[in-house]
Amino acid sequence: MSQSRTLSSQSWSAPEEEPIVRIENVTKRFGDVYAVDDMSLDIHRGEFFSLLGASGCGKTTLLRMLAGFETPTSGRILIDGQDMTAVAPYNRPVNMMFQSYALFPHMTVAQNIAYGLKNEPLSRAERRERVTAMMSLVQIQKLATRKPHQLSGGQRQRVALARALAKQPKILLLDEPLGALDKKLREQTQFELVNIQERLGITFIVVTHDQEEAMTMSSRIALLNEGRVEQVDSPRRMYEFPSSLYAANFIGSVNIFSGFVISHEGDVAIIGSEETGGELQVHHSQPLTPGMAVNVAIRPEKIRVTTDTGSANQVTGVIKEIAYLGDVSIYHVDLPSGKRMQFTQSNIQALAEQPLTWDQTVSLTWSSHSCGVLTQ
Repeated sequence: MSQSRTLSSQSWSAPEEEPIVRIENVTKRFGDVYAVDDMSLDIHRGEFFSLLGASGCGKTTLLRMLAGFETPTSGRILIDGQDMTAVAPYNRPVNMMFQSYALFPHMTVAQNIAYGLKNEPLSRAERRERVTAMMSLVQIQKLATRKPHQLSGGQRQRVALARALAKQPKILLLDEPLGALDKKLREQTQFELVNIQERLGITFIVVTHDQEEAMTMSSRIALLNEGRVEQVDSPRRMYEFPSSLYAANFIGSVNIFSGFVISHEGDVAIIGSEETGGELQVHHSQPLTPGMAVNVAIRPEKIRVTTDTGSANQVTGVIKEIAYLGDVSIYHVDLPSGKRMQFTQSNIQALAEQPLTWDQTVSLTWSSHSCGVLTQ
């Protein structure tokens, strides 16, 4: 991620900065089912904002309400300060790129891109110039005369993106934009989308169920759960400091140990846990009450094998499963309590001098700064 992107994506932290999208207490019901439940959310100008969540969490319904294809049951949607709740889709300063791409099969690439401009107050020369600029932006100039059936999946995706951007919307809505691409092309296109968004400065709002996709592209992520916002944060903070058990489990791999607060002095909490067979030490700034039931979360990559004894946050177990993934290996370890945990090791050398193996007993440890306390 570029330094310019890091600096420019902090507009949400400035209280004087007005959001370009404000969702105020929006609810959408289908019969007795709440697809979106009293949701409030601010999205700022120039953000690459992802709506992330499992199927049925309400993310696509929310995107369709932003586009105007669905009307909220209650609440308001403001775009650039204007109430758009009841405004028709074609009168909103937004455009939407659909998961299916929805290209016209009888039109060429250039004609597909130009189609959305037919009602714009542009001369023929201006329209042609706009289409050429969009094809150059997504690098499909050589495909101008081809029909959609003559294109690969990645090429069709670029045409759909160019067509969506041609109208120069204030906000571009993308519904699972990379879902039809293979893994390698999807990873490549993620960076291309980020670069295009940076160059244009348009607010991108993306729906995805792929956490890696959201983490790679987003300035911020809204994690949705059953129609409500579970957490809104930058990718790094959402990964390192999940606000709930659901968020910790949804983003990445994590070890969760249930326990209770023994003490909390300063910023150090001592947590008792039967699952680890002892006490855990965690740095935690918010007040905790002794006896309070909590969970301790630790990511697998934060754990290391140790030969020391008696250090804080140390457990001993037996390796039961090993997965070699090339760059890393994943180890599943059974603790005496019956709890299974996992840790990872980077495969820096082609062959480790002392490789870990099945049924080997290992001692594992982690820093008190590397784990977190979850109270909900």
